Amino acid sequence: MKAPLPMRGGVNPSRLYLPRDGQWSDLLSFLLERFPYMPADIIKARLAAGEMVNTEGVPFSLDSAFEADSWLWYYREVPDEVRVPFDIDVLYQDKHLLAVDKPHFLASIPSGRYVQETVLSRLRKQFGLAEISPIHRLDRETAGVLLFSLRPEDRGAYQSLFQSRQVTKYYEAIAPTVDGLDFPLVYQSHLVKSPQYFTMMEVDKPSNSETKISILKRGSHLSHYFLEPLSGRKHQLRVHMNALGMPICHDSFYPVLGEMREADDFNNPLQLLARAIKFKDPMTGQQRRFESRRELALLSDVS
Repeated sequence: MKAPLPMRGGVNPSRLYLPRDGQWSDLLSFLLERFPYMPADIIKARLAAGEMVNTEGVPFSLDSAFEADSWLWYYREVPDEVRVPFDIDVLYQDKHLLAVDKPHFLASIPSGRYVQETVLSRLRKQFGLAEISPIHRLDRETAGVLLFSLRPEDRGAYQSLFQSRQVTKYYEAIAPTVDGLDFPLVYQSHLVKSPQYFTMMEVDKPSNSETKISILKRGSHLSHYFLEPLSGRKHQLRVHMNALGMPICHDSFYPVLGEMREADDFNNPLQLLARAIKFKDPMTGQQRRFESRRELALLSDVS
């Protein structure tokens, strides 16, 4: 379905389905029920300003009827979204592919309380291309190499590489030094979603996640680790490192979920870096390897 609104500020419009079996007296009543945590005055103001439109691009108004089995289009906004004071570095670009070096604290794509302060929104705004789309993702807290497709017709071929495990990824982390483990080692476990916020947890089932862990430099208190995820579960590296008694430095989720902060501590990023990624490019047949130019902040403390 083609959007009736153009990209704005690097963000494509969102759409909302008006249910077929809806019994609301008007559109405003539906929106007030659908968005209970949004102040009613904001919803009314956006309707009055014509900022919400139907599939043909015709603006709705305060007295618009509820049109069942249809779509409403609008721009999602986050009031007072905090600017992330770090830049995205472009590592490579051709007509198919864009590789960037993502900073810590910047979400990969718009979600939740992050809209403008995401890699995708910034890149779409920078290049003026609404067609840019992510091939994979990194946690907001993780820095490093991130890939984007520049053409919709190419995205599936690149994503299939990740689905079929034809992509090799390398990470680095700073975490406590532990005794009693022989490196390199391979750690396996079964990861599922935790009922606590959006974290993950291990359960006693056959493994569905696997990580190879080596030491680049061993220190008396902290060590520099090299991580190779052999599967791609959410928070896999963070959970596995924590399970081995060496939680990654500045991790606010593992081992204990910290209190949700109103603002990020930009001086203390998670010490996890997506160092490099390699694969055979399905568009050109070339072997690709992209490497982050960033360094972990606590690297100097490994001694």
